[in-house]
Formats: sequence, C-alpha cells, structure tokens
Amino acid sequence: MQFVHEKEGSLMQRYFIHPTQIQNDSIVLEAGDAHHIKNVMRQKIGDRLLCVLAPNQVFETEILALTDKTVETKIISERTENHELPVNITIAQGLPKGEKLEWVLQKGTELGMHRYIPLQMERSIVKIDQNKIEKRMLRWQKIIKEAAEQSQRNIIPEISSVQTIGTLIIDSVQYTHKLIAYEESAKKNEYTKNIRNILCNIPAGAHILMVFGPEGGISISEIEMCMQAGFIPCALGPRILRTETAPLYFLSAVSYALEL
Repeated sequence: MQFVHEKEGSLMQRYFIHPTQIQNDSIVLEAGDAHHIKNVMRQKIGDRLLCVLAPNQVFETEILALTDKTVETKIISERTENHELPVNITIAQGLPKGEKLEWVLQKGTELGMHRYIPLQMERSIVKIDQNKIEKRMLRWQKIIKEAAEQSQRNIIPEISSVQTIGTLIIDSVQYTHKLIAYEESAKKNEYTKNIRNILCNIPAGAHILMVFGPEGGISISEIEMCMQAGFIPCALGPRILRTETAPLYFLSAVSYALEL
C-alpha cells in the first residue's frame, strides 16, 4: 500500500475501488482492503485514506465506521491524477521458473506495464498445472494490485490467461507496435537501433506489445512466426539479459525515452 503525507503530517494509504463501492458521498471497502485497514494498519474512526477509481480519480476519505467485514468512509475531497506512461505496454513472456514471474509482475507494475501475458513457448521449462491455475491467478492479481497501490498507479494492470505464440499472434492485431526481443541479434549486434527508432517517433497513446522468451530463449520457428505476423525483432543492447531482467530493462528504457 502507498503512504501519502497529509498537510498535518499524518499518513494516508491508497486503495483501488470499483464504481459500485461509491454510495452518494461515501465509499465502502470490503474483503482484503477492510482487513488491511483494520488489522494491519490498525486505523480507527476519523483516520483518512485515499481511494482510487481508475483511470484517474482519487478520493480523499475519512473513516466513518468499521465492522467485521467492511470499512465505511466519507468523501472529503476529489482530485484528478495521472501517473501512467504515455503509451500502453503489454509484456508477453515465456513462463519463467520459480519466483521470477512474481518478480516481473511486481516490478513491471511499478515501472508502468499495462498488461502481462504469460506464454507457453517451445523452450519453456515451466508447465502450468491447470488444476492450480485459478489459485495462481488470484495470487498474481494480488501481487499486481499491491504493487499498483504502492507505486501510485492509476490502474491495476491486467494479467491474461496463459497463451501460445499462435494465440498471441491472433491477439496482436489490436497493437500499433509489435516487438520481439531476440537474443541472437544482440550477440551479432543486429537490430540494436530498432527500439530507439520506435521510441523516438512513437505517438502518445500507442499500444506496444513486447515479447520475451523464457530461460532457454525463443526458438527460430517462433521468431519466424512472429516476424511473418509483422513483429519487429529488437536487441536490448549488446549484453544478454536474464528473462526476469529484460522486461524491466525495456520498461525503464520506455520511461526514460518518454518521461524524463
């Protein structure tokens, strides 16, 4: 959760809400948020917090009542904020091992990612157990939500169901720019200017899809399929990055090019 200083020096936290939680001039928080407010932060009646309604509304509220399952707050003021990247970025990545996926979800959210697509690729070592996918999705969504609140995002990034390169290509028609990170091109110092050229000329509001391979990299057949579908191969500099590092490097490069 994100702490924000009030003028008086006290602290407020940010929580994402849905329109249905707004009732006249009050907002009701439930489930995990209510538990966090009462049992973790130990907030009381009269304390204040921030409620965020995507994409850019922020309400400063004051706690009116606490029950076993809900926290009712009163809207004190409203303001408009925009902490999002000027372009919409989707990261599609071959499923990484262990906790690497959770690391990418958390840090990718902090760096401005809008959507994450896990990919089952030819060289993927990880195989998703369909009997456990629902439980995993809930955990991944929780990680993203908490990272979005901590980093003062206006939205909670989306995580899609697991796809293949084939289904990704079908889904890619919605994007204005389609890129794929190809490590072999980095070794040969090829395509190093593609990302730079794109970012220097990209308009605000563009939708970018960037594909990264798993630990074993992207196969030749997958590269060829993507290039035939209009994906542009890119190298992230002359060094070979780990699968959990490459998406974060790319997001940082976008932020530097467009925000700093």
